[in-house]
Amino acid sequence: MPDPIAASTLQLPPGPWATVLDALCARFPQIGREQWLDRFARGRVQDEDGVPLAADTAHRVGLCVRYFREVADEAVIPFQETLLHVDTHLVVVDKPHFLPVTPAGGFVQETLLNRLVRKLGNRDLVPLHRIDRHTAGLVLFSARPSSRAAYQSLFPQRRIEKHYEAWAPPLQGLAFPHVRRSRIEHGEPFFRMREVDGEPNSETRIDVIERADPHWRYALQPVTGRKHQLRVHMAGLGAPILHDPFYPELAGSAPDDPARPLQLLAKRLSFVDPLSGKRREFTSELELSLPD
Repeated sequence: MPDPIAASTLQLPPGPWATVLDALCARFPQIGREQWLDRFARGRVQDEDGVPLAADTAHRVGLCVRYFREVADEAVIPFQETLLHVDTHLVVVDKPHFLPVTPAGGFVQETLLNRLVRKLGNRDLVPLHRIDRHTAGLVLFSARPSSRAAYQSLFPQRRIEKHYEAWAPPLQGLAFPHVRRSRIEHGEPFFRMREVDGEPNSETRIDVIERADPHWRYALQPVTGRKHQLRVHMAGLGAPILHDPFYPELAGSAPDDPARPLQLLAKRLSFVDPLSGKRREFTSELELSLPD
């Protein structure tokens, strides 16, 4: 298996363990002791300087341990990303449906970040924002640590315009353009979000691009960036985005269906470049297809 792009770190907490191995087994009970022994044997558990640790290294409170996530028999995602722009500071890529941006859950090697690191040979790549794995479209990456903070600041300061497209059921009784404001918090299970009463912390501007039968194509512009915001807002209006496995109801566990991707696309990003002062705009080459 190729090397993961980066190690995870853990500072060992107080506990009754004699060795680092014992502490890791207690911290991550889902990973068997034999798996940890195998990782130690292959140098995949290290100190903060990257020096491999022995399995019998004594436990010490506060010791920084680096370890590499691995997923046995990781599924290959048969969709390819497209590089749209590469310069010294910025990389812009079109992400396909189903591909996660960063390692999570059952995905380590099959992530956009890991693919780009291998393709460009740049281990300094860091995503400047995230779109969830079910969404396709534009993702910006910082390519250089020295300029990263300047680009990252665009997002919390709302100095970057994000435009999405989506297919969803008609909202016949709604006047457009429409602004949806609500309070979004974590729901159940942990990866879903929900709208609740209270001071709004999310805002989406919604318009109609195309009125087809029986679905409409919407233009969605998130003003804020809450997790799953567009999906939650459209479901809350009574027009859940087509093929959404999370909203309004959680679909049962099933493999990804390439014929039924979530009909949500990060179509366009525009901003004033914090280094050059020039306006930049990037547009996805992907298109959503009208569902049957």
